[in-house]
Amino acid sequence: MPLPAQLHGRLSIPAVAAPMFLVSNPDLVVEACRAGIIGTFPALNRRSSADYESWLVEISERLDRIERETGRPTAPFGVNLIVHKSNPRLQADLEISIRHKVPLIITSLGAVRELVGAVQGYGGLVFHDVINMRHARKAAEAGVDGLIAVCAGAGGHAGLLSPFALIPEIRRFFPKTILLSGVMSTGRHIAAARMLGADLAYLGTRFIATRESMAAQGFKDMIVETNANDIVYTAAISGVHGNFLRPSIDAAGATDIDLAATTKQLNLDHETRAWKNVWSAGQGVGSIDDVPSTAELCARLVREYREAMGEAAAEIAQSRAA
Repeated sequence: MPLPAQLHGRLSIPAVAAPMFLVSNPDLVVEACRAGIIGTFPALNRRSSADYESWLVEISERLDRIERETGRPTAPFGVNLIVHKSNPRLQADLEISIRHKVPLIITSLGAVRELVGAVQGYGGLVFHDVINMRHARKAAEAGVDGLIAVCAGAGGHAGLLSPFALIPEIRRFFPKTILLSGVMSTGRHIAAARMLGADLAYLGTRFIATRESMAAQGFKDMIVETNANDIVYTAAISGVHGNFLRPSIDAAGATDIDLAATTKQLNLDHETRAWKNVWSAGQGVGSIDDVPSTAELCARLVREYREAMGEAAAEIAQSRAA
């Protein structure tokens, strides 16, 4: 299955630390890339385009220094751009991204051919979030390099389709890179994504519970303490269906009747803004029971992935010899 040439020889395992709003930062990105896992962050994690540019400079300089000191390549990094009229910074942030030749641009809420062409023009890659086949086909028509299948159970604005349905259907018409998002928390999950036909696994929630992430300590603790039954799928928080942690919803005072009213989002007051106190996470929280450093987590993911793939290879060899 295909990986872009820009990624060859740069990854220790086929995995991406997903960009997470108000969570991802340079420390998390750099440590993931150092370990051979693609690190990413949303441009909107900075309050202005100038601040966004300062993060690009910092990340690039730190990764360059690591490569000089170790003599080994790091994984490329990426930035998430919201391609929607609600994002007034899109054009400015895109121009900055092009100027700094960001290796990977992850687009959400809109696949635009002109943007894709601009990034590909300097040798960058564009991966796009999709939750259904309609979105996947539109993004493919825009010429993106990869499709991120955001399947049932993923944190954030997830879809409802099983990866066993979405990944094979996308593969029928899309010969480029496919990423699987949804309940990716361990190295064995990454191996399972590869077995299913995805080229890369896309991990978000697992990286929230790391020391480097900007998430509040209460958010990290809640991820460790909860399981899949504590995840609520609702459009009432942000106006778009997504997965959220039940204890944080309860703390905000929302009721089940509120959550069932999917035609409009909750009227949370200024001090209980959804993005501040109601926390999003995926159903993979049940596989998370600690808050390690990003380096420790990446080393664990690499070890678990290689063990799982080794076991699979050994079983194939044994069956052939039988």
